Amino acid sequence: MSKHNDEIQPIIIKRVKKGGGGHHGGAWKVAYADFVTAMMAFFLLLWLLNVTTNEQKAYISSYFAPADPRIAESLSGAGGVMGGTTVSPEGAMTQTQATAVQTGEPAQGIGKEGDGEGDGQDETEEEAAQNREDARNFNATEEKLRQAMESVPELKELANHLLVDMTPEGLRIQIIDQKGKPMFEVGKTTPLPRAVKLLQLITETIKTLPNKISIRGHTDSVPYGKGAIYTNWELSSDRANASRRVMLAAALDIAQVENVQGKADREPLMKDDPAAAPNRRVSVILLKQSLVAGLKKKDGTSTGKGGKKKPEKPKPRQREEGVIYFP
Repeated sequence: MSKHNDEIQPIIIKRVKKGGGGHHGGAWKVAYADFVTAMMAFFLLLWLLNVTTNEQKAYISSYFAPADPRIAESLSGAGGVMGGTTVSPEGAMTQTQATAVQTGEPAQGIGKEGDGEGDGQDETEEEAAQNREDARNFNATEEKLRQAMESVPELKELANHLLVDMTPEGLRIQIIDQKGKPMFEVGKTTPLPRAVKLLQLITETIKTLPNKISIRGHTDSVPYGKGAIYTNWELSSDRANASRRVMLAAALDIAQVENVQGKADREPLMKDDPAAAPNRRVSVILLKQSLVAGLKKKDGTSTGKGGKKKPEKPKPRQREEGVIYFP
């Protein structure tokens, strides 16, 4: 044997370390956390479906409905129907917390103390039925307006002038100015042809509904000259009344008009720019039936046959001896 073969050959052992095995791995923890989160969201959804009313479900559904950019821009900071809001927007009788519709929080409407729609727990069967009917009517109205704006060429170019959102009072439809494209001449009260077209469209859409409407005029914050007798208060009121006359000429029943108001610059659409053109607008609010009924009760009226309201008979006064009473 050779000397080379007699040498002992070294034995080399290679050990391959495998990491992440057994209970030391962390991937399963991430998967488990995702599973727990999904289950929590699922049970939260089931809880919401159980505790919310049908109208609240409709509000939540409309909040997640995609906005159609062809109808209107979101000038109020929201992303709801036609660029407006869906639950509780800024403007008429809105709450200060921001949520969605934009402006809005999961709105529950006017509470019992507001003589309007309750939170779904204290409302009567009649109010609940009215609220369900309103939800259907409001959704149908939004859809009709959207379809009209998309299908009629002369209305399609006015899409940016129409803003629809939901307030605690009801469905609000606003005709707004755009820079260089006003609805009324500066300082004037007669609506321009483009405003007349939109008012006629709104009238045609809502005139068969049982809801009363409130027509409100708004201006920007630019004042008249110093010492002027005619102010933004008169201007906003006159524009609201002019809009009412256009709607009546389009076959709106005068009985459907609940009130006409001039708000001047007190409820700007764009709070950061009070002089902006969109602050000059006319709002047509389709009022909730339960809200109007609550206001009627507060005024001392009762329901007669056919659902019509009749004033309650005044209670006779007790006469005191020695006191002369005049009729």
